[in-house]
Amino acid sequence: MLNFDLLSFTLLNDWPILLPIVGSSIVLVMVALNRFSYYKDNQRDLETFVQRWQRELYRANWDTAQQLSQQLGGLVGSVAQEGLQLLQTNRAGFDKAFDITINLAVRRLEKGLNILGTIGTIAPYLGLFGTVVRILITFGEMSKAQTAGSGEIMFGIGSALIATAFGLAIAITAVVANNWFRDKVELFENDFQLLKLVLLSVAESTPISPAAATVQKSVATV
Repeated sequence: MLNFDLLSFTLLNDWPILLPIVGSSIVLVMVALNRFSYYKDNQRDLETFVQRWQRELYRANWDTAQQLSQQLGGLVGSVAQEGLQLLQTNRAGFDKAFDITINLAVRRLEKGLNILGTIGTIAPYLGLFGTVVRILITFGEMSKAQTAGSGEIMFGIGSALIATAFGLAIAITAVVANNWFRDKVELFENDFQLLKLVLLSVAESTPISPAAATVQKSVATV
């Protein structure tokens, strides 16, 4: 079990050393809560939507398909709306244009994840740095006293190792959170690719609407 005397001694005397680790933990919590909330707010069940959306698209009911995308909402709904607009106005270059839309959406999903990766990398080193500093301080104090017993030596080393333990705990948490969020991003990417497959299949099998053809013609003329 953790020695609370040891912990209180470390917090009172080594707080400057632990400050970077504490700061990293605060940033970790803030980023994790932000990403969790963002993914939760934008998560959508596409099974029913895609069936209805695809049916309307094959019937060339573009306005209805656009309304379904708006009703879906969230980031996935926004990507679906953008895909419909690109398909109507730039069918020839739809593939590359929609890839740009997907990449921009993925960038929003990945915002902050590099911070978690950085914390997961540097936190053990911050803990190790704190441990080394505390050991040096302990040995310096013992050399001045010249009467240190084995108990005091073990107490000093135990205090030093707390920084390493904190650093490892934060690093493990950051790595687990980063991997979990990356899995979430991959699920969103799969949803985007599903939308792309539907739109590509529609582009190959249905004619473009007259209004969209007029828009494409005017764009090409410009």
